[in-house]
Amino acid sequence: MLARARARYLLLMEASHSTFKQDGGASASRTFTEAARRAQIVGAAIEVIAESGYAKASFTRIAKQAGLSSTGMISYHFSGKDDLMREVVGEVLRVADAYMRPRIEAQATASGRLRAYIESNIALLKEFPNHLPAMVEVFGNLRGEDPSLREFAAAMEAVVDLQVERMREAQEAGEFGEFDPRVMVMAIRGAIDGLVTRAAKDPRIDPDVCGRELADLFERATRKADR
Repeated sequence: MLARARARYLLLMEASHSTFKQDGGASASRTFTEAARRAQIVGAAIEVIAESGYAKASFTRIAKQAGLSSTGMISYHFSGKDDLMREVVGEVLRVADAYMRPRIEAQATASGRLRAYIESNIALLKEFPNHLPAMVEVFGNLRGEDPSLREFAAAMEAVVDLQVERMREAQEAGEFGEFDPRVMVMAIRGAIDGLVTRAAKDPRIDPDVCGRELADLFERATRKADR
């Protein structure tokens, strides 16, 4: 699912509880402690969701994973499961952004950035094995009427538009060949999502090999005919 969520989406989905003011003294100390506790709960939630699935990610299981004596601590920091899941998504995206952005921005060409985008998406499976499966589970269990799903859908559409525009700019600069940029973006996203879903369930898959082969495939698909 990380193909559906890049840096600009991260800005839209940043949870309000993730930042806090440092106002000095005991108050600042308590705020730091609360932030650390929230991070602990979110980390445990990611592990439980990845290992047991969204449906079985109860507060009881998460509290046990986090080493908490009761679920009350989770309820203190999060208003409900939806609130916690929103922060799970936000944490996965923060990790993905920190991992992917430098690798993408280090490339000087559109082709290089596309390869870095694809390979770093898949490489996340090895570096953070629980994060992407947790993301897949959360997205897969959101229902059509869920407000969070509508927010995600709107943000995703904005990301698609941005990626299409970048693809079109590369075409106009002569770096990519002639094709429908929106079709290409959707194909890339679908391929990454499918590979992430498969790799999360099959430990025999080598993320490095798969990422490289997928990048090779779309490098050939986007290059100009005379290259």
